[in-house]
Amino acid sequence: RSVNIVAFGNERDGFSEDNQQPSLIWSYLGRSALISQIDSSLSASHVGNPVFTEYQACVFGNVRLVVHDCPVWDIFDSDWYTSCRLIGGADIIVIKYSVNDKTSFQEIKDSYVPMVKKALNHCSVPVIISAVGARKNGVPCTCPLCTSDRRSCVTASEGVQLAKELGATYLELHTLNDFYIQKYFGGVLEYFMIQSLNQKSSEKMKKRKKTQKCRRVQPPQLEQPEKMPILKGEASHYNADLHNLLCCCQCADVAFYPEDLSTVVEAHKIILCSVSHLFMLLFGVKSPSDTHDVSVAQLAQSLFTVQAGGPFPSSPRGVPPCVPPVRVVVKDSVFCSCLPDILHFIYSGAFQWERLEEDIRKKLKDPDKTEHVLEKVKCILKTPGKLNTAKDCKSHQIKRLYNTSLRLFFNTPVLADVIFKIQGATVPAHRAVLVARCEVMAAMFNGNYLEANSIQVPVYGVSKDTFLSFLEYLYTDSCCPASILQAMSLLICAEMYQVMRLQHICELYIITQLQSMPSRELASTSLSIVSLLKKAKFHNSDCLSTWLLHFIATNYLIFSQKPEFQELSVEERNFVEMHRWPSNLYLKQLADYRNYIHSQKCHCTVM
Repeated sequence: RSVNIVAFGNERDGFSEDNQQPSLIWSYLGRSALISQIDSSLSASHVGNPVFTEYQACVFGNVRLVVHDCPVWDIFDSDWYTSCRLIGGADIIVIKYSVNDKTSFQEIKDSYVPMVKKALNHCSVPVIISAVGARKNGVPCTCPLCTSDRRSCVTASEGVQLAKELGATYLELHTLNDFYIQKYFGGVLEYFMIQSLNQKSSEKMKKRKKTQKCRRVQPPQLEQPEKMPILKGEASHYNADLHNLLCCCQCADVAFYPEDLSTVVEAHKIILCSVSHLFMLLFGVKSPSDTHDVSVAQLAQSLFTVQAGGPFPSSPRGVPPCVPPVRVVVKDSVFCSCLPDILHFIYSGAFQWERLEEDIRKKLKDPDKTEHVLEKVKCILKTPGKLNTAKDCKSHQIKRLYNTSLRLFFNTPVLADVIFKIQGATVPAHRAVLVARCEVMAAMFNGNYLEANSIQVPVYGVSKDTFLSFLEYLYTDSCCPASILQAMSLLICAEMYQVMRLQHICELYIITQLQSMPSRELASTSLSIVSLLKKAKFHNSDCLSTWLLHFIATNYLIFSQKPEFQELSVEERNFVEMHRWPSNLYLKQLADYRNYIHSQKCHCTVM
């Protein structure tokens, strides 16, 4: 154990005749009863002048005391590295000055104290400021070469202020006798030496405990479980499906003709009525009394004429014989020439307004005619009583001009041309929507199958609620299962009709629900995860089956205790055992650690 003291400054009066008096540090070392075995040596600078004196002694019997006494402050100017090294290794710092040398004090305060503070760098090293000497009231020097009054005294308040700046202890030593050296200065210095030794002992004890803790046998580290595969959702192709329906014209049940019947443009009543109250009125979905806006009925009468039941010059494709075709004559020839572009706009979701403007402008090449057609399109798509006829109508505005959708026609007999019979109940539907949204149904209603010419179609293998949820997705492009089991049933139905996006939605729903289930609920639930795994594999849901296997492996301690765990195949069991969490290795290491703790008969703070 050791204590390092660094002393700066000269306590002798520069103009005093007694320059041979012993220094404060040497006086303390020579007179203190606690000091023994004193040894001193000088350290010289590059010009041969002593920079500091090093004293080595013993204090408190066996504590090594090292003192560096620097009488001149030039060490900060000539060797900043050495001065920083001395302060950095100091346990106590002593700053001395003579109360009768005001100029030296002022230089210390202005130049060297800031350097000491910088070298300390916020370290909590105790500092003692010693004001040595009795103040003299002699006559000031009148020599014209003197720039200051060197005989003026340093007041006690100035010394206290300096001590406050350094957070130091201030002492006034009027003379270097036994009282001031041993009891006053020595008492304070020895107090700080004891404090330094206690602090070092405490730090040493903490270091020893830390070393012992590091050497102690540590519990095994539990690694994180393997990351389970991430399922990504599939982008919606709802608008693209409806647009493709217009391009292929399957199940078209309405045809638009000009007045000379020279051309035909085929369409679907269900799609037109879903975006326009005018078409609802035109095809009998609504009566004139249901429409509160007279302008809608007037526009329908001035623009179209419906001729039902007559022979078509070219019959629409895919319409069963029992569904009467509808022929619509367009009275406005300019509007009729732009009808294909307008229908493409409607079937694409009725939101690409700028593109429709551009297409009609290129076709007509007449601003007045273009404006005429666009105004009629706005009137067709408007919500009754909320017409916005602004000429600067944009896509985000036209989207608010209608509030109907295919959802209005879901599970209603309005415009229905097919009826599904399931579990003794009937579910009406519309071939155009089914063909557009489901490839299996498109083949079923347009191929050489019995359903192609039948109104009633039986459905097997699914429940009514599941089939209704499936149809709701086809109509609205959204679904919201009520439970994991319902989502699995809907997934099976989606796989049966090859609607892959709906299958992915159901997979994500099942995964999300299982991930949010707490371990306690997972352990007590009657839901069989292994049964879900079997169904996912049987119905080709590879992503879900792989995820469920990882889920079982990650929650191995829960599922291994359930009877359903025995239903896993050999291949599945091997996969789960290989990827189980926590692993067998960790459990073995944990058991060995517990045995070690019990054998040592000590308390485990971790367990």
